[in-house]
Amino acid sequence: MKINRNILWTETFVDELASCGVKYACISPGSRNTPITYALANNPQIKSFVHIDERSCSFFALGLAKSSGSPVILVSTSGTATAEFYPAIIEAYQQRVPLIVCTADRPPELLDCGANQTINQNNLYRNHIRWFVDVGLPEATKKRMLYIKHIARRSYSESLFRSKGPVHLNFPFRKPFEPDNFTDDISDELLEVVNKPLSEKDSIFSKEEKNILNEKWFVEIFNNISNYEKGLIIAGPENYNPLFHKYCMLLSEKLAYPIIADGASQLRFGKGHKENVLASFEPVLRAETFTAKNNPDIIIQFGRTPTSNAVNDYLEKCDSLRYIINENGDWFDPSNKATAAIACKAYTFCEKLVELLDSSSSIRKESEWLNNFIEHEKISNKIKIETIYNAEYNNETRVVKELIDTLPGKSNLMISNSMPIRDFDYFAYKSEKDIKVFNNRGASGIDGINSTALGIAAESDNPTVLLIGDLAFYHDMNGLLAAGKYSIPLIIILINNNGGGIFEVLPISKYKNIFNQYFIAPHNLNFENFVKGYNGYYKLIESWDDFKINFNKSLENKTFSVLEIKTNAQNSFRSRDDYWAKVKEELSREEPSHKFQEI
Repeated sequence: MKINRNILWTETFVDELASCGVKYACISPGSRNTPITYALANNPQIKSFVHIDERSCSFFALGLAKSSGSPVILVSTSGTATAEFYPAIIEAYQQRVPLIVCTADRPPELLDCGANQTINQNNLYRNHIRWFVDVGLPEATKKRMLYIKHIARRSYSESLFRSKGPVHLNFPFRKPFEPDNFTDDISDELLEVVNKPLSEKDSIFSKEEKNILNEKWFVEIFNNISNYEKGLIIAGPENYNPLFHKYCMLLSEKLAYPIIADGASQLRFGKGHKENVLASFEPVLRAETFTAKNNPDIIIQFGRTPTSNAVNDYLEKCDSLRYIINENGDWFDPSNKATAAIACKAYTFCEKLVELLDSSSSIRKESEWLNNFIEHEKISNKIKIETIYNAEYNNETRVVKELIDTLPGKSNLMISNSMPIRDFDYFAYKSEKDIKVFNNRGASGIDGINSTALGIAAESDNPTVLLIGDLAFYHDMNGLLAAGKYSIPLIIILINNNGGGIFEVLPISKYKNIFNQYFIAPHNLNFENFVKGYNGYYKLIESWDDFKINFNKSLENKTFSVLEIKTNAQNSFRSRDDYWAKVKEELSREEPSHKFQEI
């Protein structure tokens, strides 16, 4: 049988990935990556998305992988196209999102000699990759075909299980690339090797849960929580297993430990008991009158580093035992004061502790410590309602409340970096709605946010909403091309304060002679023209009633919608500051003057 060795090589590789369970690929067009593109285009088990812009392509893949929980193939041609993937690869590395990055390359004889569209791609992403291999030039032999199959399976395993995150495979190719330009004549025996997957995916990739009950570190933590009544649970940003919600709540109830729940922790949303979940605690932790008197003996921290600077400052001040629990044992502790970082799934940790507590006498029914946190939460929540939830229309601080009010019962919500994620952490209230919160808090950049949200929306059957600021939206307008091309019904809530409004919180804001030009950097863009240019639905929102009407209308749209809310950054900054000040003033009194109820 006559074949093109490049096509045989890449089809064997892609078929093996499909047999592992890979479902999606994102491709940026080029010449040198023709063999990989051709193989993906002809594989019915993998759905491919084509993006002209490599940066948007890579962030779209990031969103697909976040939503599906499965590795996504990412393909580029050679040269600087490969560098455009780097921001998304950094984010995937920091958040341990599985990507299989496949970069096409020139053959060895064209390197370092001035050949067109050629750069040094050897381990290009070395500081932000979990595994790298240059697969070498294709060869139509049994040994090499078995090799590329093993590379496919290992890339899947490395990205999803062994050291979760992005992996990089560099593919050099010599011409010709087209399937009808034959290079070799292969035997039926070799064809049989090519067509047979190495093994069943379920057996090779199954990962047994370790019994942690007798682990030394687990026994140590159990003994400590049994002895210490003044404990605290921190739930940082993370897309936790749903079982974590159940068992973390149970653990909190049995230990009488309050839970400081980051807005992106998912714990503020969904059905279940949330009495011990604190969602309005930001200004309380800003008040020294509280933090000076409330130093826990032990802290259990789940997820990534909290969004809130007040929480992180509090953790730095606390002279406590602190155990960081996450699947990979990542050290999420900028203060460098944690006792240990332990590799364990959060829900498994909570489940086993609950089991052990049920069989012991360590359960606490009453706790002055817990009640103190809950009472302060109520004070803050009441003032939040008075100060923030009744703010005027063009005030950014009210956007989160109105958005949660309007979201459907089961939704995906992608939150952009800069002020949107902070305001969401400050102002998102507890709700029984099943809201799945996504973010790019690995490196916390504002690039690629539109594309990440579109990737999430493309993979999910639930409504997907993006809350984003004007600068982040501007950064990734190229990503909107995919929304129209693939009819992705994303709803974008665009908060436009005409520049870097977040810089209002910096001391440099006092120096008006340079602040506006060099920090705010107003763009004065008319986003309506851009949105319509990408065939999206656009509406400038004029009131909160107008917002609800157009949001519900957008739920019926077959492509993306942009609802723009023009805000005043300075007024919004003053509202946040007013909220912190009022809570601080209330807490400075000997006895709180209000009796409060939850929202």
